[in-house]
Amino acid sequence: MISVSDRFKSLKNVGECALIPFITAGDPDLSTTARAIRILDREGADIIELGVPYADPLADGPTIQAAATRALQRGVRLDEVLEVVQDVSGDIKAPIILFTYYNPIFYRGIEPFLDKIVATGVKGLVVPDLPLEESSSILEPAAERGIELTLLVAPTTPPERFQAIARQSRGFIYLVTVTGVTGVRSEVQSRVEDLLASLRRVTDKPIGVGFGISQPEHARQMKAWGADAVIVGSAFVNRLAAGTPKEGCQAIAQFCRSLKGALTET
Repeated sequence: MISVSDRFKSLKNVGECALIPFITAGDPDLSTTARAIRILDREGADIIELGVPYADPLADGPTIQAAATRALQRGVRLDEVLEVVQDVSGDIKAPIILFTYYNPIFYRGIEPFLDKIVATGVKGLVVPDLPLEESSSILEPAAERGIELTLLVAPTTPPERFQAIARQSRGFIYLVTVTGVTGVRSEVQSRVEDLLASLRRVTDKPIGVGFGISQPEHARQMKAWGADAVIVGSAFVNRLAAGTPKEGCQAIAQFCRSLKGALTET
């Protein structure tokens, strides 16, 4: 797998917007997670965000919370998630970003945690409850190991803070479209266009837009507004959990194709 930054560079060279699906590891089970990652890679995912199940998620809406709860009830833990990454990393082109809250990192120790994830093939990291002021504790040791830590910008982030976050974020900048938690929404908010413009004034790094994007029309709109990547979570998690694992994998394959098609329309 190439790095997250290199994937964005290659897409920029051909004028494409990246598709970043999110799924929760271990829901419905770890073997299905491995199969789903391979399917997403095959069907057009440019980068894949893999969520580590967590008992007290602050940013996740009901869909991803429920998926994490089901995975935890089946005994899924970080080591098993990383075994899946290691299993698939040699078979796919899309770099994997690990989405985890800070507590598992603190529990293991920052450097041992980073050593573990880099050995399995993880290329990026998102820690939603890590504030900018504490990010340097992970940013530098992660960068030394080739792991890019991506920071989040919210609609409530003051303009003067945009630049500081943009300067520190690696790989890309994760722009949250809504105030609140993740989840499927029927429409995207028009102020996202203004937020994208505000970020563009202070950085030339890629900007990925996420939270609430659930339809090809949303993806098409984000691209038109200038996003470099579209991040889709709950809509994938819902489909993967519906019916049997085989049916769930078929559903995400079709959905991934439809999103990628919307992003590659001329």
